Amino acid sequence: MKDLLNLYQNKEPEIVFNWKDPETEAEGWTVINSLRGGAAGGGTRMRPGLDMNEVLSLAKTMEVKFTVSGPAIGGAKSGINFDPKDPRKKGVLERWYKAVSPLLKSYYGTGGDLNVDEINEVIPITEDCGVWHPQEGVFNGHFQPSEADKINRIGQLRQGVIKVLENTAYSPDVSRKYTVADMITGFGVAEAVHHFYEIYGGNITGKKAIVQGFGNVGSAAAYYLAQKGAKVVGIIDRAGGLINEEGFSFEEIKEMFLNKDGNVLRHPDMIPFEEINKKIWSLQAEIFAPCAASRLVTKEQITKMIDSRLEVISCGANVPFADKEIFFGPIMEYTDERVSLIPDFISNCGMARVFAYFMERRVQMTDEAIFNDTSITIKNAIQNSFDNNSSRTNISKSAFEVALKQLI
Repeated sequence: MKDLLNLYQNKEPEIVFNWKDPETEAEGWTVINSLRGGAAGGGTRMRPGLDMNEVLSLAKTMEVKFTVSGPAIGGAKSGINFDPKDPRKKGVLERWYKAVSPLLKSYYGTGGDLNVDEINEVIPITEDCGVWHPQEGVFNGHFQPSEADKINRIGQLRQGVIKVLENTAYSPDVSRKYTVADMITGFGVAEAVHHFYEIYGGNITGKKAIVQGFGNVGSAAAYYLAQKGAKVVGIIDRAGGLINEEGFSFEEIKEMFLNKDGNVLRHPDMIPFEEINKKIWSLQAEIFAPCAASRLVTKEQITKMIDSRLEVISCGANVPFADKEIFFGPIMEYTDERVSLIPDFISNCGMARVFAYFMERRVQMTDEAIFNDTSITIKNAIQNSFDNNSSRTNISKSAFEVALKQLI
């Protein structure tokens, strides 16, 4: 696996598009790792301090993710080095998408990512640039449909991603109009834990869980873990967190979800960050869902959790461990050798799978069909890893081996 990984990591990307904004200090990159299957896909992010190496590592991560979620295309990513809180953000995005629109028409598909909103920014701005949909390049480069078929599938994709959830099995409150895009990634993180116990033995019911991050992914992961019978005992977010060693009830977690302030946990009993950061890693818990920013989880934190009977980690964040390497750094390897580590490209593939699902011909548009498709996709990926290695350790190593054999 290490040899395959080194080959993959060291391979130069096929296309690097670099842009410098003529009106601000913003700089952007689209990195296309490969045009596997005639196209490549990956979202657009914005943050101060972003550089080309970050975009490259994310593009390679996307390519691995597509081996699980589909379609069978190359990985790509776009990133803009700019402060998303700057009032000039909209103008920067408008000029960026105008510059990159020839790629989006031909062979590259994008979407929202860190600090860039799919519905309110990516779709309307790319439409103004003459792009039918941010994923049009994937249709043209990979699927190569007829014009009529492309119109139908783009319509299906556009409708599906923003579909308001109507089924109470998937929505915390149907009156709040949560969408597929709001909930699907966190759902996948919880489903990965459910399928892990189903395949490797055991049961999620009654297991104690720690959730890191309470944004879009973490809050949904906590909600669905509690719905499946897990006991969330600790939540750590940017401003602080909560601990209940007996586990919060499903109703309590649901209330936290509904009361969050945007993507921030709000609760009258919040413990300050410094205090909870000292306590939470030593709580007794079998499940850990890192769903905050990338590269936060340290070896010391992991060791404390392992010593407190940790069994399985389901990654909501991309590359959650504080390693410098693109993939499989020393902290991730240390963790993989000691507990069951479901890698991010399996456990957080929900949104990528939704895109792939809606790109197919005439799929069912019900909540149940959409969420069940993501669940089955994650289950199959965990089963493939189990078939390659039935041990409860080195699951990520096995999953990478399965994926990389498709790419090299």
